[in-house]
Amino acid sequence: MRQRLNQIGQLKINPSAIKKILLIRLRRIGDVIMTTPAVTALRAGYPHAFISYIVETPYRELIEGNPNLDKTIVLPITLSIKDFIRYIRQIRKEKYDLIIDFHGGPRAFLITLLSKAKLKIGYKIKYKSFIYDIKIPRSLGSGNFHSVESHINLVKTAGLSLHSPLPLFLPDAHKEEKDKVEKIITENKIEGSKIVVLHISAGNEFRDWGVNNIAEFTSLLSKIPEIRIVLVGSSEDKKAAEQILKNSTASLVSLVGKLNLKELRHLISLSSLFVGPDSGPMHIAASTATPIVAYFGPTLPANFAPWQAKAFVVEKELECRPCRQKHCKYEDFRCLRSITPEEVYQACLQYI
Repeated sequence: MRQRLNQIGQLKINPSAIKKILLIRLRRIGDVIMTTPAVTALRAGYPHAFISYIVETPYRELIEGNPNLDKTIVLPITLSIKDFIRYIRQIRKEKYDLIIDFHGGPRAFLITLLSKAKLKIGYKIKYKSFIYDIKIPRSLGSGNFHSVESHINLVKTAGLSLHSPLPLFLPDAHKEEKDKVEKIITENKIEGSKIVVLHISAGNEFRDWGVNNIAEFTSLLSKIPEIRIVLVGSSEDKKAAEQILKNSTASLVSLVGKLNLKELRHLISLSSLFVGPDSGPMHIAASTATPIVAYFGPTLPANFAPWQAKAFVVEKELECRPCRQKHCKYEDFRCLRSITPEEVYQACLQYI
C-alpha cells in the first residue's frame, strides 16, 4: 500500500510509528553545535523515542551528555573498510525507524544509504538526494538562510510544529574540567579582571586574520584598564601563538593547545568577551551568555552568525563574498585581512 503524501508531495510521517531515530552530523565543531536546536525540537516532538547521534571522535564532547539524546555513536575520522562495515552492521541491528542526515557528505551519505532505516530525511544534494524519502533544500525560498534554521526545517519534515526559535545546547563541563580552568585563572592572576578570550585561528588561511593583525589588536585592547587577554586555539596554532606573544606589547596568557572543548566553553562563560573569526569556538561562545565580537571573511553572517547571541559582526562588503574557500581570486584574503585591528577594537568597546 502506497504511503500518504503531505501537501508538498513528500511522504507523510505517522509519528506513532517512530520509535527509534538516528541523527548524523559529521565533521567540524560549529557544524555539530548548530544541529543542537534541531535535536531539542526533535526530542520535544518525540518525547518517548530512542534517539541516537553519530558524531566523529574529536567532537564527541559536544554531544555526549546532551539530555535529549539516548545514545552517542562515535565514529573515528580514519576508518578502515572492515571497521566501517562493522559500524554499519551495528547500526542495522538497531532497526531505526527514521534517520535524519544533517550532513550529506560522502560518509554520512553511505551510512544513510546502508542503514536500512525505514524512513530517510536529508537535504537536496546533487547526485545524492535520491536516497532520501523526504528531502528539502538547505535554504527555503530566496535569500540567505542560517544553518540552524536549515536543520530545524529538516526535522520539521518529521511532523514537528515549532513556534519559537530554540537556543544552542552544549553539555556543561565536568567538575574537574571547571577546577582546571579556575586554577589556571588563579595561577595567572587574572581573577577579578575583565577577561577577553581571543581565538587566534580558524582552521584554514581563508579565515585566518593573521598574526600581525592579532598582535596589533591585542596591543590596542590591553590599554583598557583591568583587561586581560587569553589566547586560545588548537595545538596546531602554537607557532602562531609564539609570534603573537613576541610581537604584542600586551601581557598575554596563552592557553593555545591546552584546553578541551568543554574547558574552553567554561573559560568563555567566565569571561567578559569572546573575540575571533567565524569558527567552532565562536559557536561554542554563542552557547554561553558572554558577548561576542566576530570578524567574517569568506563566509556570511546570514548563514553562520553566532546564533541568538549578544554579538557584533565586523565584515567587509566585497563582491567575491561568499566564496568556497578553494582559491582567493585576489590572492591576499582581503575579505578578512582588510579588517583593521582598530575596527575590531572599536567593536569591542561596546561590551567592555
